Amino acid sequence: MNLGPPFDPSDRRSGPSDDDPFANFARTGKLGGRAMPPAPPPSDDEGLRFEPPAKPKSRIRWGRWLVRGTGVFIVLLVVAILWLAVTAPLSRSLKPPTPPSVTLLASDGSPIARRGAVIGAPVDVRTLPKHIPEAFIAIEDRRFYSHWGVSPRGIARAMWNNARAGGMREGGSTITQQLAKNAFLSSDRTFGRKARELMISFWLEAWLTKDEILSRYLSNAYFGDNVYGLSAAAKHYFSKRPEQLSVSQAALLAGLVKAPSRLAPTINLSGARARQKLVVGAMVESGFLTKAEAADAGPARLNVERTKDLPSGTYFADWVLPQARDRAGEIASELTVTTTLDRRMQRAAERAIRRAGLREAQAALVAMRPDGTVVAMVGGKDYAKSPFNRAVQAKRQPGSTFKLFVYLAALRSGMTPESPVEDKPVTIGEWSPKNSDGRYAGTISLARAFAKSSNVAAARLTKEVGVSNVIRAARDLGVTSPIANEASIALGTSTMSLLELTSAYAAIAAGEYPVRARGLSAEEEAGFIDRWRGRRTQIDEKTLEGMRELLSRSIASGTGTQAALSITGFGKTGTTQDSRDALFVGYAQGLVAGVWVGNDDNSPNPGLQGGGIPARIWRDFMIEALGVSAPPPPMVEEVEDPVGNLIDSTLDPDELITTDDAAPPAAEIEGLGLNVRLGRDGSFAVAPSDRRREGPPPRREDRRPPEDEDAEPR
Repeated sequence: MNLGPPFDPSDRRSGPSDDDPFANFARTGKLGGRAMPPAPPPSDDEGLRFEPPAKPKSRIRWGRWLVRGTGVFIVLLVVAILWLAVTAPLSRSLKPPTPPSVTLLASDGSPIARRGAVIGAPVDVRTLPKHIPEAFIAIEDRRFYSHWGVSPRGIARAMWNNARAGGMREGGSTITQQLAKNAFLSSDRTFGRKARELMISFWLEAWLTKDEILSRYLSNAYFGDNVYGLSAAAKHYFSKRPEQLSVSQAALLAGLVKAPSRLAPTINLSGARARQKLVVGAMVESGFLTKAEAADAGPARLNVERTKDLPSGTYFADWVLPQARDRAGEIASELTVTTTLDRRMQRAAERAIRRAGLREAQAALVAMRPDGTVVAMVGGKDYAKSPFNRAVQAKRQPGSTFKLFVYLAALRSGMTPESPVEDKPVTIGEWSPKNSDGRYAGTISLARAFAKSSNVAAARLTKEVGVSNVIRAARDLGVTSPIANEASIALGTSTMSLLELTSAYAAIAAGEYPVRARGLSAEEEAGFIDRWRGRRTQIDEKTLEGMRELLSRSIASGTGTQAALSITGFGKTGTTQDSRDALFVGYAQGLVAGVWVGNDDNSPNPGLQGGGIPARIWRDFMIEALGVSAPPPPMVEEVEDPVGNLIDSTLDPDELITTDDAAPPAAEIEGLGLNVRLGRDGSFAVAPSDRRREGPPPRREDRRPPEDEDAEPR
């Protein structure tokens, strides 16, 4: 394709034109018709060459960067607001910084334990006398009403002191920052926590008024002695409402905020009063008090509220407290919960454990009604030394008490207490159980096998009815712990808690299953799910009667005779291998109790058996708890003399009357040179012996007894 002749320099115009916008483009690189100064003529050796356009001077476009910066700031602000709204909701500043106290009451309404802090009711500074908030402002943040949440002067002072100390030693926090720290953050002294504190302080200042911030600060401040809030502190230290506090008392409380644990006046009155003087002086410097008013403010006098000290924890309280908090949900003030504990039965349980005379071994006892209402719980010999609850937390082998489920499965299969079972050695797979006493009775009834706690009989029954049916019986009665799928479970090799095992025996007492242990009174109506989970199934009448007969025979004539009461009792003993654990679980007259004895390290206890110490602890507890007595001693039947009064009837009564001198003594004891004569009328006389031996004493070889003539020669 022909594009025409190439560019010819002669085609260039001789001069620029005002109406040609491209005239100056070659020289200036810009379009326009305004005349520009001519470019210098090119040299001979350069030829034709285009000059690059001159670089324009850079201009700072402040408007564009301002718009961009404003946009970034808005985005960051929105992100910060969203973050604060999620992590630091304003409602949290109304909540106490620590879980409030929960007071547990026994079934009769008497307090038994208190856990958590004492939280006072919120206060409003607008309703308080002015000297109360002024005391806190004077000592904590004098420019509270003038700054915007952060005091630059205070921060600078704190940074200087921290730099001199070589670390974080001083916070320089305002009241707003202290509220941010107490309500939202930890007390760690790190720069990261301080940065978050500043952001939350700005957040609080933006959304709350100064009075609201100060009110929430006073409502959440810690004043020592596990007391939070101004109203709680006023009541605790002075037995007053916060509106009634004097200048001295308000100054003393304001001084505690700096170091409440160290300056609590109940333990350091002199230190608290010294701090009070410092607060009063700060109030004078701030113009809140005159010197005359400060002089009238003498040392604050305490009037500590007299309350009975309650234990913060017991075995029962530790177990029931989570249930109490779950029922109450989220709480922001002190809570009082009524439990099922019976104080009289609790004391009986503790005494029964103490009277057992245990040395190194530990013991646990739990008692409940047939419906699962726990009335007493002892998790060890001494809670102060060991708060570990062995009635709930310990998982130990139940031993022969597990045979309850074996025989229940057997009765369900159609057997009766009189059904025969072999009490002979048996081998199941590679397992060959043996009776603990090494004795075997041959073919015996289920009742006798249960009473003597035959291991081989329980193993045979487990094999006959099936391991799965034994496990099912345990599950039906409420056992939730893992159970091995093997025949050896007949001897109680799978572990479970004492509370779990006792609840299973409570099902037999109630005649229905499962029974779930509970420690709170049933004041609230259960929801649908709770009612569905709490459904119970009646035990077949024939099976129930058979099981109760087995349990009663165990106490009446079996291994549990030491647990016998003056009333009918039902129970079973249990002893694990090498006597590591010994148990007795049973019930009588509407009260179910389980006892465990053993060592925490699972070491053997030679001679320990379920029918010994555990059975006696159970009996002692039941006697006191139920107001019954031990069974009467067995009656000794008087054997009639076959001869009767034959001798007296053959004698003449007249022949029996003699003089006192001639009457032979009813008894005569001679020795040590004395002769004691006891007359038939009960009189006795002591006199020197006047008898003389007739002849010399026999020789040593003559002192042996005479030989029996009819005896065979040896």
